[in-house]
Amino acid sequence: MRPTKSSSLMLIGLILGGCQSDLAMVADAAFREPTRYPTNHQADTGQPIDPSTEPTIPTTPPAQNTNQAPACGADVHTRLKTPGANPVTINCSVQLSAADIVNHPLVFEGRAASGSLLDCGGGTIDVSSGGSRQQKTAIIVRSKKTTSGPWDAPTGVTIRNCKINGFVRVYGLGENANGEVMKASSLSASHTAFAQASAPKNVRLENVAFNAPGGIPLYIGPGVTGAALVNSRVGGKSTSVAVYLDAESANNTISNNVFSIVTEKRELIAIDGSASNKITGNTFEHPENGGIFVYRNCGEGGVIRHQKPQFNQITGNTFRYGPSFGAKPAVWLNSRNGNSSYCFKDPAHPYGSSVSSLDFAQHNVIRNNNLQGGSEGLIRNDDPSNDLGANTAAGSW
Repeated sequence: MRPTKSSSLMLIGLILGGCQSDLAMVADAAFREPTRYPTNHQADTGQPIDPSTEPTIPTTPPAQNTNQAPACGADVHTRLKTPGANPVTINCSVQLSAADIVNHPLVFEGRAASGSLLDCGGGTIDVSSGGSRQQKTAIIVRSKKTTSGPWDAPTGVTIRNCKINGFVRVYGLGENANGEVMKASSLSASHTAFAQASAPKNVRLENVAFNAPGGIPLYIGPGVTGAALVNSRVGGKSTSVAVYLDAESANNTISNNVFSIVTEKRELIAIDGSASNKITGNTFEHPENGGIFVYRNCGEGGVIRHQKPQFNQITGNTFRYGPSFGAKPAVWLNSRNGNSSYCFKDPAHPYGSSVSSLDFAQHNVIRNNNLQGGSEGLIRNDDPSNDLGANTAAGSW
């Protein structure tokens, strides 16, 4: 059991939380039990971790050296066009036509899928009739665990000119940051490096049109780097967000897209413990439930979040608000700051969200954004390290 938070400590945490300084970590850490850190950090079992079990950072060929995979054979095209809903693995380049409708989920897995290209030519990947979120996932780009230990990660996969009635998932150690593999890795100080080395790199979605059937259209999983969503349209409905950038991911790009999707109550883009991303030149239609929120989920699933959501660039975007009472911010830096029931559920270790539940959304650039139908107050920031400027507003509320 964590010790009961005293009213005085809570006051200190709130005061320091407002300025987001490193001193806030001290007050925040005071809410936890006294911690004794051994030479090798202890997991929940209390037993020392053998150094030989610490994750090995795999080496990955540079993404820029990835060549396009050769064209797929007739057998792949036959499987894609045969009626059915069984997943089809793609390790080659596919060219479809505007008349093609594929109902099979497509899986790009491991290094064998590196350089693969799916050009739908205006055709459709439609798995929207599936009964579950998994069955409605149209495209998966993922790493796979090797028998020798390291994760085998794809790089340079490209999806373009597709209509996607379903979801896209890109991930390495887990679909999201809450799994057991992520939890075990998060006990190591090298967690961020390991997650990034184990995840797909340079996955590009270009000129795609999402029609989301009630879930997150694009989920960029833990550790994914260099992913891009460009020149695309994101429509349909989501019970959550439109794009999720999960913990330990970095250097991803979301540019020149139109977001017309309807969310039930959440923001359109979630930057959760993800760093150095570029979100630029997008148009967000009706962002009344929120535009782009920048935060770090503290302790969810018992997983320590290491990376801070810093050095993100949110520039040149247009947020088109309709008449609304109580509209949420277009950009909200430090949108959670420990205000979640699962904070402090991660094991006590001397790094990341285990030390402090605050978001630490710092050193981000929010510039040249246009708020139509709303005021500049819809950009919310409480940390002086963030760079805000030249944002304009055409509304009065």
